[in-house]
Amino acid sequence: MGDPRRLHKKYSKPGHPWQKERLQEELPYIGKYGLRNKRELWKHRTQISRFRQLARKLLGVKTEKTVEAETILIRKLSSLGLISETASLDDILGLTVEDILNRRLQTIVYKKGLASTIYQARQLITHGHIAVNGKVVKNPGYLVLLSEEPTVDYALNSPFKAKSNISVSA
Repeated sequence: MGDPRRLHKKYSKPGHPWQKERLQEELPYIGKYGLRNKRELWKHRTQISRFRQLARKLLGVKTEKTVEAETILIRKLSSLGLISETASLDDILGLTVEDILNRRLQTIVYKKGLASTIYQARQLITHGHIAVNGKVVKNPGYLVLLSEEPTVDYALNSPFKAKSNISVSA
């Protein structure tokens, strides 16, 4: 059963550690999205592969349970903003790592203009200056729901909140 204090890995490593093509493919993601290490990229890659694996499994057999599971999966992915409400399982199979990396809190903070660089966005989040729905989130890899995206802003006790209010009123 395992020790409840021991967490399980949320990612799977690549099969071979030193494949030149894979390393060159991963490097731009780290720079563009400000990832701390390759593990963050592998985590999101594993998430996407699990979604796609579930979609393939649901495409194989059509029963009442699979239709229900299909709607649940589509609803979950549409609330994350990865696909639209009217999407099908084929759209889930077309998901890429960039789709999920664009939903990270770090990327959204940068795109909303709350930080001047993607790395500053990460720093603001880890230092507790960013809030989602009024609650401070310190995880840059937090996947922001579509309904939460408009509420991403500086935290109430952040000194950046006061600076943004001054510049707006001036």
